[in-house]
Amino acid sequence: MKLRILHMPPPAGDTERPVPRWAMRLAYTLPLLLLPSCLWRLPFALHFAMGQVHDGGMPSYGVSIPYVLALSVLSETIAVLTIGLVRGWGEVAPAWIPIIGGRCIRPLAAVIPALLGGLVLAFLFTGVPIGDGRELTLYGIVDTVGYTSEAWHALATVCLTPVGAWGPITIALAVAYYRRRTAPSTEGRP
Repeated sequence: MKLRILHMPPPAGDTERPVPRWAMRLAYTLPLLLLPSCLWRLPFALHFAMGQVHDGGMPSYGVSIPYVLALSVLSETIAVLTIGLVRGWGEVAPAWIPIIGGRCIRPLAAVIPALLGGLVLAFLFTGVPIGDGRELTLYGIVDTVGYTSEAWHALATVCLTPVGAWGPITIALAVAYYRRRTAPSTEGRP
């Protein structure tokens, strides 16, 4: 039995115009790309520091369980919604949605939130080093986190680095969606 899901994205015959293969693959890969960071967060809810240290070697303390679970679920939900940029339900609202169900979605109604979200995500998860072990991010100037061992640092890097691609991928998918939805029709041309 072949694992076709790894080699070929599902057909997107439900869109008005064909979706580029690269866009389809990126959209379906995004939730999987974010999954390691979502799983990385879960031990913090149980007050397990995952090898992190703050403030001169003090262990990091966990955050509340509802916050961590909500953040992980929200991240994955937004990533799954990004698939709408390559599927028919991103062009025509599903019938079960109140008020707008069955109506055509205007391209800018999807593109503007996707572009703004992609820009925020790019700035949020791509810190700019300013020296002294600090970074400038959307949150302001933050101190980088230390780890008790290289193994913890390597695990954190493997789990958290892919999140940096979230914003650029969302922007690329939004631009591809806009181009596909607003391209002049080729029907009736020789």
